[in-house]
Amino acid sequence: MKPIVQRWFGSLKPRVLALALAWSVTSWTVIGETLPAQALPQGNAIKDPKALLRNALPIDNPEVRKLQTSLEDISTQLRANRRWGAVTSDIKTASRVLNDRSTKVLASIPDSQKAEAEQIIEQLKASVTELQTATDGKDKEKILITRSQMLDRVSDLEAMMVKDFPFEVPQEYSNLPQLKGRATVAAKTSKGDMTIVLDGFSAPVTAGNFVDLVQRGFYDGLEFTRAEDSYVLQIGDPPGPEIGFVDPKTKKYRAVPMEILVKGEKEPVYGTTLEDAGRYLDQPVLPFSAYGALALAAPADNPNGGSSQFFFFLFEPELTPAGANLLDGRYSIFGFVTEGAEVLGQLKAGDKIESMKVVEGLENLVEPSVA
Repeated sequence: MKPIVQRWFGSLKPRVLALALAWSVTSWTVIGETLPAQALPQGNAIKDPKALLRNALPIDNPEVRKLQTSLEDISTQLRANRRWGAVTSDIKTASRVLNDRSTKVLASIPDSQKAEAEQIIEQLKASVTELQTATDGKDKEKILITRSQMLDRVSDLEAMMVKDFPFEVPQEYSNLPQLKGRATVAAKTSKGDMTIVLDGFSAPVTAGNFVDLVQRGFYDGLEFTRAEDSYVLQIGDPPGPEIGFVDPKTKKYRAVPMEILVKGEKEPVYGTTLEDAGRYLDQPVLPFSAYGALALAAPADNPNGGSSQFFFFLFEPELTPAGANLLDGRYSIFGFVTEGAEVLGQLKAGDKIESMKVVEGLENLVEPSVA
C-alpha cells in the first residue's frame, strides 16, 4: 500500500486514549491551547448516516425539522428503560405537525411537487396511528420499522424543499468535476453489496471527483489496500507507480482540495484542515460519527493532495465523545454507506470492489468547464 494516509492514521489510536482522558477533566488542551470544557460540543453524537444526511440538506423549514427530530428521538427513548411516555410524547409532536401545521410544511414545497407532498403527508398521518398502536402494545420491533419507513418519507419531503444549489464553488476549482446535489452509488464487492449516498451540498468537488471516477469505471476491480477492524478500510490506489488518478487527456495527476462545510456556514472551507486554520471547535456538517463515513484520503503533509484513494471509517464509539473526534476537520467527508454497512466489517485487504454504478443523481454531476 502506498502511504497516502498511513502516517496520520498510524498514530491515531494512541491519541484516542489521550483524548478520552482529556474529556474526564475540566479543560481540554488542543494544539497547545487550553479550552474550557463548557466550550466543547455537548450531547451525544448522531450515529445514523441517514439522519446526518437529512440534517445536511440546505433547507429552512422548522416544522419539517420538528417532525424529523421527533421521529428520530423515538429510537433514543427506546434504548432507555421504561421511557414509553417519552415515545408517546414524540408521536404526539409528529401528529401535531402533520395535522395542524402541514400548511407550513407544504409552504417550502414547489407548486409542481405539492400534490406529491400532500400524498406523503397523508401517508405519514396513517403511519402515526400505526406507530401509536405499536407503542400501546410495547412492540419495539414494529415501532422501529414504522419509524424508519416514516423517516424515509420525511427525507423525500425535505429533498423536495431544496431549491437552487446554495453556493458558488470557487473558480479555481472549475477544472474539477462537481456534484451539485446528491447521488447514490451501488457498490458490489467480493463480500456483498452496499448503497452509498454522496453529498454534493457539503462537498461538491470531492463528491464530484468520486462520481466522475465511478463513471469511468476507475474503481472496478481494485483491491482494498488497508483494512483494520473497527478502524478504517481504504481503497483507490491504481495499479502502477501512481498513487491517484491521472487524467488520460491532460496526463496530469488530479489533485482534489480539502473541502469541509462547517455547521452554520453557507459554503465550505477550502484548501486547509480546520486544525491548520485554528478552528479547533468548529464542527463539520458531515462528521465522522457514523459507521461507514466516506472520506478522501490525503498525504500526511499535503491536505490538498488527495485524488482517487478514499476510506470508509469503521466507527468506534470512543472516537466521538460528545459529538467531536480526532478526524473531524482533518479529512473531507463526502458521503455515507446507507445500506449494506455490515459488509464493511467483512472486507479485508485484498478483497475487491467488483463494480460501482451511479444509480441516482447523475444529472447533478457538472463536468469541468475548462481543460
